[in-house]
Order: sequence, then C-alpha cells, then structure tokens
Amino acid sequence: MSDSNCGVHEVGGHAVVSDDETGRRISAVASGLIGSEILAIAAEIREQVQAGTDICNLTVGDFEPSQFPIPPELSRSIRVALEAGETNYPPSNGILALREAVRDLYASELGLHYPLESVLIAGGARPCIYGTYRAVVDPGDTVVYPVPSWNNNHYCHMLGARAVQIPCSAESGFMPTRQDLDESLSSARLVCLNTPLNPTGTMISEPSLQGICEAIVDENRRRAVAGERPVYLMYDHIYWMLCHGKSRHITPPALVPEMAKYTVFVDGISKAFAATGLRVGWAVGPTDVIERMQSLLGHVGAWAPRAEQVASVGLLRDKNARTRYLAGFIGAIQARLKALHQGFLRMSLRGLPVATIAPEGGIYLTVQISALGYRTPEGARLGTNDDVRRYLLDRARVGIVPFQAFGIHAESGWFRLSVGAASMEAIAAALPRIDQALSQLKRAD
Repeated sequence: MSDSNCGVHEVGGHAVVSDDETGRRISAVASGLIGSEILAIAAEIREQVQAGTDICNLTVGDFEPSQFPIPPELSRSIRVALEAGETNYPPSNGILALREAVRDLYASELGLHYPLESVLIAGGARPCIYGTYRAVVDPGDTVVYPVPSWNNNHYCHMLGARAVQIPCSAESGFMPTRQDLDESLSSARLVCLNTPLNPTGTMISEPSLQGICEAIVDENRRRAVAGERPVYLMYDHIYWMLCHGKSRHITPPALVPEMAKYTVFVDGISKAFAATGLRVGWAVGPTDVIERMQSLLGHVGAWAPRAEQVASVGLLRDKNARTRYLAGFIGAIQARLKALHQGFLRMSLRGLPVATIAPEGGIYLTVQISALGYRTPEGARLGTNDDVRRYLLDRARVGIVPFQAFGIHAESGWFRLSVGAASMEAIAAALPRIDQALSQLKRAD
C-alpha cells in the first residue's frame, strides 16, 4: 500500500448485506416492523415531481412552508434565541418557562388546571406517544384503539402489546362509542383516542367521549378493589386548535374530572402552527406517569431543540399573536377542505361513485371512491384501494392515501386527503382531472 492510501480501507462491499442474511442479524422487533405506508406513497410522488410531473399532493399530514408558513413571531424568536446562544442541552423534561406556558395554556384555553409536574416537553408528539406506551404498557398487555387510526399498530408491534382494533364506520364519523369498547375494556391496559381524527377530519361527540370516560372510571374502580393495574387513556389532540364550523373540542377531564388520574394528553405546536419540523411537543397527565416518561425519553435524548423551546414560550403566552395567526391559518385550511368537499359532492350528484364526509377539524377530508371492480379505459380492473390510488395518480395526477395505511383491512374505498401541501390553485386544477378520470371508468360486465 502506498503512503497516500495509508489508513484508507474500502469497506463498501462488506457493508452491503443481502436480505437472506438480514433476518439473522437484527432483532425480531426490527425485522417485523413495517415502514410508514404514508411516507412510502409520498416518496413515490416525490420522485415523479422531481422528474417534472405536476401532481396535486394530498398525501402527507405536513405543511408546505410556501403555503403555510409558521407564525412570524415564532420565526423571529427562534433566530433571537439562536443568536443568544440557546444551543446547549435543555432539561430532559423541557425548559421551565415552556412547561409553565403549557400549563397556563391548558388552564386558560381548556379549563384544565394541572400542576407543573404534569407537563413534559419532548421532540414532537411522536416521542410523547411512544413514551406513553412505554410508561404504562408491558409486553403482552392489551392496547385498544379504533380503526382507522394513525400508527397504533406500529407502536403495539414495537412494545409487544396485544392490539385490539375497534372497527368504526362512517355513520359514527369513524369514532367509537362506549358500547364499542365494552367487550375489550376489561382486559385493556391502554385505550388510544385521537380527535380531531387523523385520517378522517372528524371529531368525537360529547356523549360518546363521556360514555367512554365513565366506562374507564368504572373499570378502574373495580380494579382498585381487586388490586389490579388501571387502564389509561392516551388522548392525542394535536389538532385541537383546528376546529371547523360549529365543532367544539372537548377533553376527558372536563367531562369526568376523575379521568385526570388516567388520561395522558399528547399535543404540540406541530399542527396548530404549521411547525412540524421544529419538533416541539408535550405530554400532560398524571404526575407519576409523566415522571417515568421523562426518564424514558431522557435516556433516548428525545427532547425538543432548546432554541425552539425558548421561542415557543412567547407564542403560547401571546394570545393576540396566536389568535391572529390561527384566524388566517384555519381560514386557509377550511377553504381548501371546502373546495375539495364541494367538488366531490358535485361529482356524487353527477352519478360518479364517490361520497365525502364534511370535515370537522384538522387538515383532512375523508372521501369514499367506490370504484372497485371498475375497469380503466385501457381495460385494467381496479381490484383494491391501491389500484384506485395508482389510477388517480397516473390519470388525474393527484396523490391520496387509502385507509389501509390506517389499519383498515377491508377494501372499502375510503381515502384520506390532506390539504397541508396543496395550494387552492392546485386543488382547483385537480378536481376536473379527478372528475374526468372517474368518468372514464367502466363498470365491469
């Protein structure tokens, strides 16, 4: 070896491992974990866009900054914090000022008065979800959640939990009731709810939530007498500030105060302020659970960046800035959802095989495209939701996500449409293309 190559080692060939070998090299949990179906679809669309195809992307639950920038106050405050040297490790449970701001926000906006020890800051909502699972669920424990829902199947896999899925229908807005949970609650360790719901854009009703909360409290009273571990509710309400029309967000402790002992809230700035990439989230819940979550997440370094935490304090404490931003932000989201909703209603009235549910919160529209069994102009039969998705991507240049990505196994024709990355112009241009593509389908003989 020459002096110029001293210390240089070609290892690329050794680093490439065949699929046959991989099963013997990694853990059972890792080998059985499925990647995000939504991100896989988004990657497919990204490749086509990079190749020059004009696509209306209604897939990922993210925001295109050119369409939905973060609040200017937040942007300025991050720069100020960085210039002030706020670049070192934050406390593992979040900086004190932000924890106080979250506590005060819940008191003023939700009427929930928690002690400071109930608030944990993390690097987005996902670590809070994972931390909740880790803090209360052991391998073999039962986790109950409605479907469609986001990612609970993957978290159950990672924890070795027994997943009990509660199928929900369009008639209930894809939300569960007490009766839906009755059979599974006695064995549950964790119940997971999300409202406004990703993927449907619907919200749980007050009677349904109250019934579920009363059932959990009744079950925990029984368990207390029997000396058994309680069942907890993970209440993911990351979209709670994005309510539409007359919809009103409700919380478990507001309906049944005793639920404060058993509810872990998952929340953050990601959705309400188009700040998905800033990674500032939080959990609020019973102090003993939050304390253990802090230890768990601290060991994996899942804290939010310090400068973004510092900047978030000012935003959460400035009600005028929040109100001003949300007025324009929600208005823009609603305009896009309304355009899509009305567009599909017009298609339905024309006899095309579509149905849609009016959005109540969040950034999603639920659409049913009942095209299974139809044939494309080229004669190909549409046999699955994914066939329909690919047909609309190819023929109408629009990206949507089938409910299979959210735990629904039946080929029911339901899809999620997300408006965070689409302009009004892109939506207006896409609707006629969708109409034409569906009009060209032929019923099977």
